[in-house]
Amino acid sequence: MDTQHNTALTRALAEVPGPLPTSGVIHITLPHTDRFTVVGNHLAQHPDLSCTAVGIAVRIQSLPQGAKMGIKALATHCKEGEKRIAAALRELEAHGYLRRVRDRLPSGRIITRTVFCNRPAALLHPRRPAAEAPAPVQEPAPVPVRIPMAAPPAPEAPVAPPAPSAPLFVPRVPPPTAPKAPRRPLPQPSELTPELDRAATALLSDLHRHAPQFTLSEDDVRRLVPGVAAWLERAARPDAIRRALTDDPPQPLKHPAKLLAHRLTELLPPAPPGVDALAALDRPRPRFTVTPFQTCEDCDRAFRSPTPGHCRDCRETRAAYAQAAA
Repeated sequence: MDTQHNTALTRALAEVPGPLPTSGVIHITLPHTDRFTVVGNHLAQHPDLSCTAVGIAVRIQSLPQGAKMGIKALATHCKEGEKRIAAALRELEAHGYLRRVRDRLPSGRIITRTVFCNRPAALLHPRRPAAEAPAPVQEPAPVPVRIPMAAPPAPEAPVAPPAPSAPLFVPRVPPPTAPKAPRRPLPQPSELTPELDRAATALLSDLHRHAPQFTLSEDDVRRLVPGVAAWLERAARPDAIRRALTDDPPQPLKHPAKLLAHRLTELLPPAPPGVDALAALDRPRPRFTVTPFQTCEDCDRAFRSPTPGHCRDCRETRAAYAQAAA
């Protein structure tokens, strides 16, 4: 059976200017007259954004002003799940396209507004408004005029350049190129005794029997011994230390010593409480006297009082009757 050809596609290909490429994509560009959204190549070809984040950004740009664009609202119109949509929104926020700002209404209520910018780089470097731009001056045609000799004009005072304006849009999440904070040092024990040194060395040297990917060199063991000794000094059990260091490692694990140093630093347990702190826990707490409920003898209303009797309203009524009778 012969292959069917689309005559409309063939005609459109014939109208493409220039020779057609032998490989790669061929663009047939038809002008839009309604229902279209302009998307910049900085977003469509962003090197650090996933395709999901780019698609979510295009979806958000196509929405009208004031449309719902939360995770659940987007999930009702997209095939991606809420987790992938949330991850895409975090990517867009990290690169400045999305921002969440808190605003106070005239009534005093605080709300969170979600702002999407289609060109965050332009907000970081705002252009000079057109109103501030100097108007062009039309020079008149030259006319021959005799000018008498005069003293040279005084030099004009230098004009200070305008101060740079603050950026209008600052991402809440720093970009990947931002300088990272220095790493915290490996924890150290108050005193590296021979007993702590031997116990920490034995624990690190034995890790590969429980998790083969944590096979360490002798230099790595000596470098990590103070961190394990700090854990042992804080009364951490060896099996608890082993689980905290080796559970759920990333796959593949390229640098086991770096991962152990990170976990020894970030997961360091607190120091055990002293004798005074434990004694404070066992100390009896002061008791507070709670006034019991009573039932009013006239209206059966419940009220708090150390003794039975009448509630406040009934006492006031009785006092008014007694004053009137007197």
